[in-house]
Amino acid sequence: MFFEIPDRLTPGQPYPLGASYDGSGVNFAVFSANAERVELCMFDPAGRKELARLSLPDCTDEVWHGYLPEAGPGLLYGYRAYGPYEPQRGFRFNHHKLLLDPYARQLSGPLRWTDALFGYRIGSSRGDLSFDRRDSAQAMPKAVVVEDLFNWGDDRRPHVPWSKTVIYEAHVRGISMLRSDLRADLRGTFTALANPRFIEHLHKLGITTVELMPVQAFLQDHFLLQRGLRNYWGYSPLSFFAPEPGYLSGGGLNDMRLAVRRLHAAGIEVILDVVYNHTGSGSELGPTICFRGLDNASYFRLVPGNERYYIDETGCGNTLNISHPRVLQLVLDSLRYWADSFHIDGFRFDLGATLGREGTGFDPGAGFFDAILQDPVLSRLKLISEPWDVGLGGYQLGNHPPRFAEWNDKYRDCVRQFWRGDSGQRPELARRLSGSADMFDRRHRKPWASVNFVTSHDGFTLQDLVSYAQKHNEANGEDNNDGHNENYSANWGAEGPTDDPAVRTLRDRVKRAMLATLLLAQGTPMLLAGDEFGRTQHGNNNAYCQDNDISWVDWTAARTPEGQALISYVGRLAALRHTFTALQSNAFLHGQEIAPGVKDIAWFDEQGQALSEEAWPNPEARALAVQRASVSAKGELELVLMCINGGPEAIRFSLPSSQATWHLLLDSAEPQAEVRVVGEPAIEVQGRSVVVLANREAKGVS
Repeated sequence: MFFEIPDRLTPGQPYPLGASYDGSGVNFAVFSANAERVELCMFDPAGRKELARLSLPDCTDEVWHGYLPEAGPGLLYGYRAYGPYEPQRGFRFNHHKLLLDPYARQLSGPLRWTDALFGYRIGSSRGDLSFDRRDSAQAMPKAVVVEDLFNWGDDRRPHVPWSKTVIYEAHVRGISMLRSDLRADLRGTFTALANPRFIEHLHKLGITTVELMPVQAFLQDHFLLQRGLRNYWGYSPLSFFAPEPGYLSGGGLNDMRLAVRRLHAAGIEVILDVVYNHTGSGSELGPTICFRGLDNASYFRLVPGNERYYIDETGCGNTLNISHPRVLQLVLDSLRYWADSFHIDGFRFDLGATLGREGTGFDPGAGFFDAILQDPVLSRLKLISEPWDVGLGGYQLGNHPPRFAEWNDKYRDCVRQFWRGDSGQRPELARRLSGSADMFDRRHRKPWASVNFVTSHDGFTLQDLVSYAQKHNEANGEDNNDGHNENYSANWGAEGPTDDPAVRTLRDRVKRAMLATLLLAQGTPMLLAGDEFGRTQHGNNNAYCQDNDISWVDWTAARTPEGQALISYVGRLAALRHTFTALQSNAFLHGQEIAPGVKDIAWFDEQGQALSEEAWPNPEARALAVQRASVSAKGELELVLMCINGGPEAIRFSLPSSQATWHLLLDSAEPQAEVRVVGEPAIEVQGRSVVVLANREAKGVS
């Protein structure tokens, strides 16, 4: 854009924070409690030449602000903050370093690693106590003034009930980089998410909700680039408001909006995996990019009495100080921006336990939770926490407040161990199939609060879970020392790919059994993208740095007969869940009688007898039948029976004698089998398989 830059800014307003275009000019506002002066720096359209520096003329309530007449969308800018450089006291101001606006809506240009990015002199004997006077502007991305204009038309959030939600975890880039049916320039972008073929695939699977791994602009870590790798997952945030530039194609920010609109039109929700527990700038030895240079002592949690150092409860070198009201405001403003400007349906909070930390540790009544739960916009969205961090007392599964769901790694580990054949898992499996009531049935929470998963981005894929007994992370360049060591996996006779038909058949059977356990348990199921057709990462269980075909979803596998069969099977499981209310997650089931002689949930052994207290602890028992029941609004009784055989040999299950005629709905050992009447009071269940039956009154059975 072209306009005459004045000699000085007018005072403007302290609200809203960020750069706000009003049709006549742009208001700039940025928080810093400890700065002595803040300058606005403007750049040419290429971001290479600094055109002017103007001081923000006023500071109100610790917000520096100024107004630039005639400026508008497209202007590139950054800040410089003046103040003391006293790391021992937590102050790291260095006006030689160009700083990103924490509220930047769009970024222009990459971050280029150079020693000038650091506030201290690299190589100095005084380390970060030294001071670097080199200008970092040439190495820094620039913030872009934007105008949020998009025709949402009649867009409506699908508002899928939690009890009917089926989540699909996907990576924006990885889900489409190997899509040969897309133009090359669209692969790896938001535009690919709106492709009709992808939406059709989600419908086949019965997916209601897509959970996208981080889409907020993120840092390419220097240590990875030095090894020829890249930050693929994106858990190293650079900006909390701007989408990752590499995920945008020709339409800019509206690419993402259009993708959300089309997914909504198809009835599919969009959840974002967001990272507010730390920034990508690392420890005190990291670069000065944004918060460190604006007000280090306010934005980060520092060690009391030794403020040179950061409290690191994230394992990433720093922890954002969410307890500070302006930092909490930043997070809430960011969440509302994604919800309002992009119509996002919910959020999954990375290391959510960190966000709930107060001075005394994790607190379900922390300010972060309270602020969200009272917010008229955010409180109505889907909210999911990763309920742990690496700090003291950091494992908080089941301890989050109502309205939040939580990733349940106990479900993941139990299901893996049970189907691997580990002993003593039957009682634990029953708890996990019941929505993990032992952890979540408090404060009027619902079973959907347990987000159940067998695999996620962090760890093995489903195919690798049955193909590798050990991790194989050599490509990460860390001597295979990264990633989880205990994956509760098994290779079933050969490490990695094999042509042995017996091994392949067994692997496929175990995969189908685990998928049945996932989709038919109480709680909210989450499927990892590509697991529905056998995606592999070749044994890498920590592919955070693999922006290549190790991590990208290979859709050729989906077109094979085996891939098509598994996709159909997953869709069939999801259809069962969507059809039968007894398989959904409206309420915890505790064996209450809902009809004469019928309990809402009942557990049986292979003899069709109710499991006694003495029988449950049998460490070698791997057979289990669970019957769930519900009564419709019309008074119709619905019974669904799952017969689970975790052992290697076939078992004949006697069906509960008091029930009516049963229909076989699904046999994971024979996934192509049609629905049929079971003509006798027993059924054979193959080894490492699940059989699902329903009574004749159940809706959807003919």
